[in-house]
Amino acid sequence: MTKSLKQDYIDYRITSAKETLNAAQSLARDRHWNSVINRLYYVCFYAISALLY
Repeated sequence: MTKSLKQDYIDYRITSAKETLNAAQSLARDRHWNSVINRLYYVCFYAISALLY
């Protein structure tokens, strides 16, 4: 895989983490705690995937 494609993948995962964090914050305002926990799990998953890649 080329360096450009790797960076695109990393950028995609970081963007996904940020968007998912925004979703978690919206759910927290409405006190949907189980959904918040689910979204935070995926924030961590996307961020760690980017870091490990």
